[in-house]
Amino acid sequence: MERGLMWLPLLGIFIWLARAGANEYQKIEAYKRWAVGFDRCKYDIYAVMGLKDRQISWGKPTKTEPKDLQTFKLDRVKQVRLVVDNNSINLDNLPVRGKKINLQFQFVDRDEIVDIPFTEIPMAAEWTGFLANAIAQHQQPDRI
Repeated sequence: MERGLMWLPLLGIFIWLARAGANEYQKIEAYKRWAVGFDRCKYDIYAVMGLKDRQISWGKPTKTEPKDLQTFKLDRVKQVRLVVDNNSINLDNLPVRGKKINLQFQFVDRDEIVDIPFTEIPMAAEWTGFLANAIAQHQQPDRI
């Protein structure tokens, strides 16, 4: 009987881990269904983000579909930058770790700032570079 009582907490941990894994699997499957129409997209535990035709959509992953979806056009973005622990980061000198990692968007026509959270600095830096290039290319005047 004592041995059975000793194994009971371990059984509870295994059940909790199985349930957490099933929930995360359902979130990933919902993300896959949502991300089909995008040219480029990302998933992590904090946010999902997709880019299609210079339009960014992002929200929080859930088991059914992303919630709190927001959308904006890159044409309205003045600047995108990588912010780690409330400090703007140079993409050539990335920190090894950080607790709060965000892509921060500043807009031309409004003072609002949009922060999209990331879990990994390298992935956030890759997106920052890609989006900064896309914004810069669009803002350059056409040359003949």
